[in-house]
Amino acid sequence: MKVEKANKEDHQVLTEITKKSKAFWGYSEEQMILWNDALTISEDQIESQFIYKLTHENQIIGYYSYYFETEKTIKLDNLFLLPEFIGKGIGNQLMTDFLNRIKEIKTIKKVLLDADPNAEKFYQKFGFNTIGQLETSIKNRFLPQMELTL
Repeated sequence: MKVEKANKEDHQVLTEITKKSKAFWGYSEEQMILWNDALTISEDQIESQFIYKLTHENQIIGYYSYYFETEKTIKLDNLFLLPEFIGKGIGNQLMTDFLNRIKEIKTIKKVLLDADPNAEKFYQKFGFNTIGQLETSIKNRFLPQMELTL
C-alpha cells in the first residue's frame, strides 16, 4: 500500500469512495442524495487542499484531506476508505500517515475535525478529544467536533 498526493483526475474515484464509505454506516438513500454535493470531491478541492490517496494493487482504496485553518491549526476535512477495507486497520495507517505528515510542519499546534458520530471512537484512539457538537441536517444528529493538541 502506498500513500501519495492525489491528482485532479482522481476526483471521481475519491467521490465514489466518499459516498460508499458514508453509506456504509446505514444512512438512507434519501439522506445520501441530500448530501450529494457535500460528498463530492471536485478538481478544485484537489488543487486547493492537501489530499492524499491510498493505493493498493493499483486501485485507490481510501484518502484523507486537510487544509490550514490558521497558521497553527489544521483541519482534517475527510478520511474515507472503501467499505470492504473498513475495520481492517487500514484507517489506522491512513491516520498515522496524516499525523506524521503534519507533525513535520513545526508551526502546527492543533488539529481540528468534525467527525461522523460513527467515527468518534476511531479518532479518540489517536488522542482527539471531543470539544463540541455541530448540529446537522438530520434531526437529533450532531457531529462531534474534535481537537488534538500537538
